[in-house]
Amino acid sequence: MSSKLKKIIPIAGPLNASIRPPGSKSLTNRALLLAAVARGETNLEGILDCDDSRVMLAALRKVGIPLTVDWATCRAVVRGCGGMLPVHEHQSIDVKNSGTTIRFLAAMLTACGGSYELFGVPRMHQRPIGELVRALQVLGGGISASAEDEFPPVRIDSQGLDGGAISIAGNRSSQFLSGLLMAAPLARGSIEIRVAGDLVSQPYVALTLDLMEKFGVSVEITAAGQSYRVCPHKYVATQLTIEPDASAASYFFAAAAICGGSVTVEGLGRDSLQGDVRFTELLEQMGCSVDRGLTSITVSGPAKKGIVANMGDCSDTAQTLAAVAMTVKGPTTIRGIAHNRIKETDRVGNLAIELRNMGASVTELAEGLIIEPPESIRPARIQTYDDHRMAMSMALVGLRAPGVEIENPGCVAKTYPRFFEDLESLRPQ
Repeated sequence: MSSKLKKIIPIAGPLNASIRPPGSKSLTNRALLLAAVARGETNLEGILDCDDSRVMLAALRKVGIPLTVDWATCRAVVRGCGGMLPVHEHQSIDVKNSGTTIRFLAAMLTACGGSYELFGVPRMHQRPIGELVRALQVLGGGISASAEDEFPPVRIDSQGLDGGAISIAGNRSSQFLSGLLMAAPLARGSIEIRVAGDLVSQPYVALTLDLMEKFGVSVEITAAGQSYRVCPHKYVATQLTIEPDASAASYFFAAAAICGGSVTVEGLGRDSLQGDVRFTELLEQMGCSVDRGLTSITVSGPAKKGIVANMGDCSDTAQTLAAVAMTVKGPTTIRGIAHNRIKETDRVGNLAIELRNMGASVTELAEGLIIEPPESIRPARIQTYDDHRMAMSMALVGLRAPGVEIENPGCVAKTYPRFFEDLESLRPQ
């Protein structure tokens, strides 16, 4: 595969394929962080080998956490510090373009105490973090950021967290809340976190709470999920198997919706806590059939019609749904994704540009898109904006229409280095 350009070859005929995507990025980075501050040795199986995971691992090593990783088997052994980081003196930590790493680490390092600086690529320094920084300051943490505490780099010079009550907006990023929740048990006093307004990507918070419980910490939830109370507690090491990434699975479910036939994703079942499994419900609304088992999910296509979808709780799959929308009859409206504008790229505005390049008529909304599919998809060279999800989702359109080329395909290494090889494995033999 060229590092500069990937030509997508259409698939003629229906699919009949089975695949197991790599482990969940969301679970991997949360589990690595909790294992690092737990008491004892944690064994993790099925961790995701990608840029984001390696960034988190490098950061944990820099603060003195002993760990070993076998990438051939996707296993890691982490010897936790019990909340007392071995390295407290100043460390500069490069988080590159990993949002989970900077948000989760900012909270956890402030709670543990010490002197650190977190910085990343230029785009990372444009992604707001002020909501999290100000919450940690209220709790007594020594932390600051650039541009009146709004953007990275983040500087930490902390003696830990005192505890107390804070309010955090729910419409920016659920990762702020997840970071605070995971750090809260290490505070000297109890912490109450109130969420103001609707919480985006709520299933990711449920995922955080479930993992915290697996490491021995329970959180009291009140006021219909708008308030969380966390008491001081020690995390305890565990053994954990990471299930396949539901966001990654969405591309293969969408391939069945676009090409027809069926694709089965192994290792991901109907009881998964990953919110992006809900993507299959949207495909059902578009005319696909879905068979949900305990350890696998099968989607059969093709999709037939456009829908209206609020994707606030599964926004990482919005670009994938947009790819499917290019191949059905009638418009598709995607709402609830205003926060996608501050991710690796503007995943609303830049997505609209690339869909128009392929012939769609797109109305850009403040918090979403209305997509009118073209009569015939035009050949196009897709800019990825260094966004792994733009590359993977727009490649799906090329399974249906000739002439789709993906610029900078290597950006998929952020979460799914083998994506194009696995996509090719769907092709009927």
